[in-house]
Amino acid sequence: MGIELVEGSDLVVDDHKVYVKTTTGLKQVDVIYRRVDDDFIDPLVFQPDSMLGVPGIYGAYRTGHVAIVNAMGNGVADDKAVYSYVPAMIRYYLNEEPILKNVPTYQLAIPENRKQVFDSMDKMVIKKTNESGGYGMLIGSAATEKEMEDFKVAIEEDPRSFIAQPIISLSSAPCYINGLLQPRRVDLRPYALYGPEGIDIVPGGLTRVALKKVHWL
Repeated sequence: MGIELVEGSDLVVDDHKVYVKTTTGLKQVDVIYRRVDDDFIDPLVFQPDSMLGVPGIYGAYRTGHVAIVNAMGNGVADDKAVYSYVPAMIRYYLNEEPILKNVPTYQLAIPENRKQVFDSMDKMVIKKTNESGGYGMLIGSAATEKEMEDFKVAIEEDPRSFIAQPIISLSSAPCYINGLLQPRRVDLRPYALYGPEGIDIVPGGLTRVALKKVHWL
């Protein structure tokens, strides 16, 4: 993609401008796509003991000297509870039908959805709306009866914090593991950039692979 991959320690802020350290000196950074949570991005503003972020980066962003593509606070749009409303949002704002269908998503704050999911829990993936990276998740086909019962209790106590989706098999790709080619589940996150000349699909994206052999994905 032609984008430099850096850590917080590779960046420095001077006079409200962000620079990346290079072997030939400092080079100003104009645009950042971050993979650090809000709380850890700037120890001068958020978590004071954070070693992940860059001191002063929030001030550089506020003064307009650097653009952060996924700026602080944008996580509200990534609330998993929004998933179920995406088709309706497309129809409302674009006045057209979605070209790609999303995975059916059941917001468990709705009583009818809870009943439907509880009746077929072994066929569902249940996720906490504010978690990521596989945390706060139940895979019905791989869960014990006790785990499912515990999740039912947690859902009844705070249904807004959970969604459910049918189990979908992800794509697989050959991976060289322990001297052998073995299939592993992978996913790909492509990016579309919207500008004055239209929408461009970035030639590349982020991908990840499940190194452990699993059958429920």
